[in-house]
Amino acid sequence: MINPYIVEKIYDIIKLIGDNPEREGMQQTAERVAGMYEEIFKGYNKENKPKLTVFNNTEHYDQMIFDKTYFYSMCEHHIIPFFGNAFIAYIPNKKLIGLSKLNRIVDFYAAKLQTQERLTHEIANELWKELKPKGVAVMLKARHLCKEMRGVKKQNSKMITSCLKGVFLEKDNNVRNEFLKMTEL
Repeated sequence: MINPYIVEKIYDIIKLIGDNPEREGMQQTAERVAGMYEEIFKGYNKENKPKLTVFNNTEHYDQMIFDKTYFYSMCEHHIIPFFGNAFIAYIPNKKLIGLSKLNRIVDFYAAKLQTQERLTHEIANELWKELKPKGVAVMLKARHLCKEMRGVKKQNSKMITSCLKGVFLEKDNNVRNEFLKMTEL
């Protein structure tokens, strides 16, 4: 159900920026924006946190599991999108996670006002806590519309953040190098 208070505030913002919320084409904009907010900010509702399907690692698989997915989030400083690729890897110990759950973890934490740095850490910390793996690596490569549309106006620039845990932190490590090579694919 769309929050009428948000609809009212969006209606007021439309008026304050100099447009007419009653003109043709704008008549349902406040409701549409309120509905969009409910969808893209669903990460604030803990009931939307994905149920993680975790399996026992009965085959004793000990190699890297890697996934690349796309994400969208909203900058907490300007309430404008940032988006890009999330690269996630882990080396299992006793537990494995359903592959789609990696994507769902990214989507859940991205669905609120965020910084890319925090989002990177929240994804890595969730996997570290739930799986207790030998290692976790998360890298986000994202475009920020707050940087492209306003301010410095640098189109197609990317911000890259990473969070490494466990064996990915060891120096001179082939595991880390393998992860970094996979992020280039």
